[in-house]
Amino acid sequence: MNPTLSSTHASTPLIEAPGTDPHGPGPHALWGARFYLLQECLRSALASIRAHGMRSFLTMLGIIIGVASVVTVISLVQGLSKSISQQFQGLGGNVLTLRADTPIEDALRGKVNRLKLSDLEQLRHRIDGIQDITPTVVAGGRTGADIRNGSHVAYGTMYGTTALYQDVQALYPLHGRFLTESDNLTRRRVVVLGEKLRRDLKLPPNPVGMHIQIAGEWFKVVGVMEPRGEMFGISQDAYLLMPFQTALAVNGVVEEPDLSISFTVSDPDQAAAIQARVVELMRLAHGLKPGQANDFALESADSLRKSFSEISTTITIVVGAVVGISLIVGGVGIMNIMLVSVTERTREIGIAKALGAPRAFILLQFLIEAMLLAVIGGLIGLLIGTGLAHVIAALIPNFPPPTVPWWASLGACGFSGLIGVVFGILPASNAANLTPIDALRHE
Repeated sequence: MNPTLSSTHASTPLIEAPGTDPHGPGPHALWGARFYLLQECLRSALASIRAHGMRSFLTMLGIIIGVASVVTVISLVQGLSKSISQQFQGLGGNVLTLRADTPIEDALRGKVNRLKLSDLEQLRHRIDGIQDITPTVVAGGRTGADIRNGSHVAYGTMYGTTALYQDVQALYPLHGRFLTESDNLTRRRVVVLGEKLRRDLKLPPNPVGMHIQIAGEWFKVVGVMEPRGEMFGISQDAYLLMPFQTALAVNGVVEEPDLSISFTVSDPDQAAAIQARVVELMRLAHGLKPGQANDFALESADSLRKSFSEISTTITIVVGAVVGISLIVGGVGIMNIMLVSVTERTREIGIAKALGAPRAFILLQFLIEAMLLAVIGGLIGLLIGTGLAHVIAALIPNFPPPTVPWWASLGACGFSGLIGVVFGILPASNAANLTPIDALRHE
């Protein structure tokens, strides 16, 4: 028999707060009695959990698995989201990029929209508030070109740009120097390499002054850019930069340049107004009629970061909700075990009620026991999920470290406790509603 449900004195109530006034309890005595009742219920619930350790663990197993799954998924998604958001941090909200945009229907018909060099001049001379502006063109044609260092061949994206590129994109050389305006005006055969492309070409850490071949022509390496790492498992350092006019010469007159234009605004507070003026100017320059869709897109690093943040939040909610269904399964397991526990302890409940135990004591005892099983299971699941997320991140090459947000930890434990309360109400009510005579007759 559970010692908390019995008494050696049948003539006195089971739960009586110390210091009760026989002439009528005051406010302090009432609060003391309630606290004492809650304390006894908690002690009784813990004693019951310890007395059936293996059964309690198996009961918590569903909650443990559910919470561990939710925490693992959320940690990995949040870690990836934080890593990608940091990729945009250096650009800020005052960097805008204008690029051509081709609808899927037009692309399937072979029509591809392009920006023109005249668009660059329009922006440079007709929009106030632009601080730095630089064009970027894909060099080597649509199929690219071989990049060679002796017998070593590498493949990467080649861009032509100007000296302002490093200030607009906040990318600076690790070794050597960046492209200069003089390089662009004289169409020098000079390049700046990304870190991965340097490694693929088997060049030394500081290859400044060495020569490589691009499409059969020799180019001098004048710098190596700072590494940016990977995003979604794709290296951001497999690229090469050359002067803008040099890239146009490499492409030749046959290939229409794939041009994009990046620029900064002097006053970030005016970014929205400048975007509106740029859109209006480009529509006018491209001869677009009212109601006709834009054949270009204007993006900012800040808007891209916000868009990705919204996407990652949606993914976290959807995936977390799907995985969280297992918590419901764990709650059903708790309810089943608690119903069995009520049946096993029917005689004890009858004796306790015959000795004066109030209905609230029986109800709280079983309700707190169910809630404790769920909360303890949630805490164990939180620890397992955090560890599992770090293990999975370590096994995936170049995957960012997971991040366990505080709201995920608090939500997992809080939801676990809610599951325990919801699924513990029925067993607790069944126990509290037993009549002493029927309970004592139970075999």
